[in-house]
Amino acid sequence: MTTLTQEERIRNTGTGSLPSISTRAKLTQDSPIRKLSAIAEARKQKGIKVFHLNIGQPDLPTPPVVFETIRGLKLSTLAYAPSNGLPQALEAWKSYFRTFDIDVEEKEIIVTAGGSEAIVFAMCAICDYGDDIIVFEPFYTNYNGFASIANVKLNPIPLRIQDGFHLPPSEEIVRRITSRTRGILVCNPSNPTGTIYSREELSRLADIVKRHGLFLLSDEVYREFAYDTPVSSVLHFPEIAEQAVLLDSTSKRFNVCGARIGALASHNKEVVQSAFRFGMARLSVASIEQLALVPLLTSPRTYTQPIVEEFRRRRDIVYEGLGSIPGVTFYKPEGAFYLMVGLPVKDSEHFTKWLIEEFAYEGETVLLAPGPGFYASRNAGSNEVRLAFMLIGDDLRKALGVLRVALEEYAKKF
Repeated sequence: MTTLTQEERIRNTGTGSLPSISTRAKLTQDSPIRKLSAIAEARKQKGIKVFHLNIGQPDLPTPPVVFETIRGLKLSTLAYAPSNGLPQALEAWKSYFRTFDIDVEEKEIIVTAGGSEAIVFAMCAICDYGDDIIVFEPFYTNYNGFASIANVKLNPIPLRIQDGFHLPPSEEIVRRITSRTRGILVCNPSNPTGTIYSREELSRLADIVKRHGLFLLSDEVYREFAYDTPVSSVLHFPEIAEQAVLLDSTSKRFNVCGARIGALASHNKEVVQSAFRFGMARLSVASIEQLALVPLLTSPRTYTQPIVEEFRRRRDIVYEGLGSIPGVTFYKPEGAFYLMVGLPVKDSEHFTKWLIEEFAYEGETVLLAPGPGFYASRNAGSNEVRLAFMLIGDDLRKALGVLRVALEEYAKKF
């Protein structure tokens, strides 16, 4: 018989000292996008204008049809929706995908609470505890958090800013496959790099997953934001029809981030059924929001084209403005509304914190997202920040001017 120590008895009975939270909870990182937001709000209270370049929250208005639809709903009871989504929403998602030559049936779609839940569901569907998923870093920072929730390890392959963060040779990717690798996850167009992976790059990934028996998960929430080159979907490759999982969201393309409506789509019945079971465990996605977004999904280009053209102009302003700042390294984003910027600093965490806590130029400062949070590799991204061009043209120009002065002042101090 095993004899418990006094410390173990206290821990097991819950008496005495407080119990410990889980390792998962301890290791889940703070979001580099949001963790300085409280400090930014405090600076605003002191009269400092803060230019938010840290978060991908479009500043354009939500299409009025969303609110008109909500006001026109004739509901006597606000009931649970089916766990896979309301029939009207599933039909609308099918119509939306067909607009981009993506052919899926309603039974192959699960409506999720934003793209975030779709990613967590996909990770849980394909991985057991301790399995890994290959990601290309820098990647969307919340992949770290999703992996913690799903008890999945991220297996990072670094990309280079000199290459515009495009994919490395196939041999380099294959070398990173382990006995526990279950899939490859890409974001296309990419958050945080603005890179669009070409059809040739995706074809190479399709070949790798086919040869090695893996899944290819594709986060395509920025599909419409393509400025210089078209975007191919993971579901455009019939040779991996059973291995491809599409992850999507309405948030950014329609300026409805608070609605939290996303989708998972796949021709793999087991993946979809798994996501359905996970959906049953969380019951359902909000009914009103599903119904409110049906008009957007059934006529998407009506709403997205003006938004995309506005962000194309902003992309060009940022590209031009960064060119006037000495010592920065960057490239022209091909899509989405982000880019990773190399700064002439040793510690971007320290710089971004100093920028929002202490610095102001003519009563203004800038909030950026420090680079390390977009990596899984230790010490990576230490001189980088993610910049989200979420502001109107004049504010973007001002923000970049403030950043230029801040870098000059920082170099004198540190």
